[in-house]
Amino acid sequence: MKIFIATVALSAFSQQGIAFSFQHGQSVRQQSALSMTVVEKDTSAVKVGVIGCGRIGLVHLEAITKAPGVTPVIVSNPTVSKAEAAAAQYNVPKFTGEAMDVITDPDVDAVWICSPSQYHAEQIKAAAANGKHVFCEKPLATDLSETVEAINACSEAGVKLMTGLQRRFDENFKRVRTAVEKNEVGDTIMIKLCSRDPAPPPFAYVKGGGGIFADMAVHDLDMSRFLAGADPIDILAVGSCHIDKEIEKLEGSEAFDTASCIVRYPNGVQAMIDVCRQSSFGYDQRAEVLGTKGMIQTDNVYPNTAKIFRGDFTGNADMPYDFFLSRYNEAYVTETIAFCDSLVNDTPVPCTGQDGLAALIMAIAADKSAAENRWVRFDEVVQSVYCVGPMECQLVAESDVFPESFRPSSSTKDLLVPEYDEQKGRKKTGFFGGIFG
Repeated sequence: MKIFIATVALSAFSQQGIAFSFQHGQSVRQQSALSMTVVEKDTSAVKVGVIGCGRIGLVHLEAITKAPGVTPVIVSNPTVSKAEAAAAQYNVPKFTGEAMDVITDPDVDAVWICSPSQYHAEQIKAAAANGKHVFCEKPLATDLSETVEAINACSEAGVKLMTGLQRRFDENFKRVRTAVEKNEVGDTIMIKLCSRDPAPPPFAYVKGGGGIFADMAVHDLDMSRFLAGADPIDILAVGSCHIDKEIEKLEGSEAFDTASCIVRYPNGVQAMIDVCRQSSFGYDQRAEVLGTKGMIQTDNVYPNTAKIFRGDFTGNADMPYDFFLSRYNEAYVTETIAFCDSLVNDTPVPCTGQDGLAALIMAIAADKSAAENRWVRFDEVVQSVYCVGPMECQLVAESDVFPESFRPSSSTKDLLVPEYDEQKGRKKTGFFGGIFG
């Protein structure tokens, strides 16, 4: 396929970086075709490629250009003009219309996957097969068995895999997590999370999107686990439609624009979550943890701190942010830089493939609970996956004949190959001990 060489500023070819502990480079003298003068080129920088130049891809690309020791060398997008524009804007030397050009590029050490969800699993596996470290926006895959295979592909290849769950990197939610870790409000009793979007998405987006739990509430389900610092036990979920009645004809939780969940954690800790696809006053996304010694909660984020004081009104001068990239721009940048740091310094990935798998399991369980009107244990969902090998998994419901030796797995540990950092003997940053057992 065609790979284009972008016209970029000379400084892009002489960018300095931090030594990369996986692949130690050295400075080489290179003749510049642009100026015909000798320039120094540091080959020790981590070289990355970005797949997808839509809104999210550009946010990550911009952050990559600011991260020390990391250099973007190629970007791709099916509409090649978007890749060309991104390459020109961020001084990336190569652009292409094909994702595989990024994955197979010999200069690339790591790949950012910011493509549509249905391509994630295939691209993760291909990147792993080519020895590339992977950052992938959630979800890792749209299917549970494919998610397990994608994680195992990276583990077997000995490459890092980070799941993009950006709310974990939001300063507000991070501060609540810190308070829990430091026991600032005592032992956790209850966690409350709400997530309400400014306006409902179009019908075409909702149809085939996986439903409100997988598409929207998955962030809050993951955040409940992040704040609890433990793996959940079971869930009760309900849903309804109040805003866009057109979606009521869709299947399952795609027919819901409003939903609530109760998640039970060890030691009697409860998490209560409500989500709605419309909030007339902008993004309403807050968190609260009640403990035995106090409470900590976050407020919504506003474009500014200005307030108006009148006889008939006192309050913020403007509404909260009404676009997710405005609300979470800093969080996206922070998570990108965090993975860059993991690559440059070979430190543990802060949000693992197992974290992404846990979030998907929780969303599937919520969907099952709402459909069957009952409490659903998370290990029920894990038991629906059968693997004959790390890269050969299928859902039990899709199996015509059960193998004679079939034993359902009640723990995701039984399905997964140890991830990169586990293989290195490092303490994991996630909470996957005693998975959903």
